[in-house]
Amino acid sequence: MNNELVTWTKLYTKDLYKWALYKTSDKMLAEDLVQDTFLVATENFAKFNKQSQPKTWLMGILKNKIADYYKNIIKNTAQNSISIEDFHAFFEGNGGWKPEALPQIWAVEKSENLLDNPLFSQVLHQCQQNLSPLFNACIKLKFLEEKKSEEICHELQITATNYWQILHRAKMQLRKCIENNWFKKSETMS
Repeated sequence: MNNELVTWTKLYTKDLYKWALYKTSDKMLAEDLVQDTFLVATENFAKFNKQSQPKTWLMGILKNKIADYYKNIIKNTAQNSISIEDFHAFFEGNGGWKPEALPQIWAVEKSENLLDNPLFSQVLHQCQQNLSPLFNACIKLKFLEEKKSEEICHELQITATNYWQILHRAKMQLRKCIENNWFKKSETMS
């Protein structure tokens, strides 16, 4: 193996791993993606023309690996063709809300910011983990990375209509999870 690649592995593995973990929320997957990145870098080292910094080049490879991961999820799951079955937990046959699924007004103090509460953040993170990888990716890209819808559709290779359906359903699932695991638990503890 090229000595330069050995040095890069020592210098950049931690940063690449942090980025992959941030994008996927899966430690083992992040490790695999970083390994794949260095494998591709090894195979294509002769093509590295030093017009960019090594870390930039490696990040570009990693970003492509992450994009490929999400593209494969979309290809390999039926969630890309969202069915009406996904809504049965929330809506009656006539399209109206089920009483138990009707969104509730969250009782939050005006001075309270839930995201500043580490326990709430833990519940939110767990609820995100419960989403399908595609739903989770849409939520992260939209609300954490604040990407524009067009960018997300391009990155995940989905149509705008499909994206908005996925995002809507992901938000509904997140809301239900947060209500069940934060607000209802808080009420019973009071």
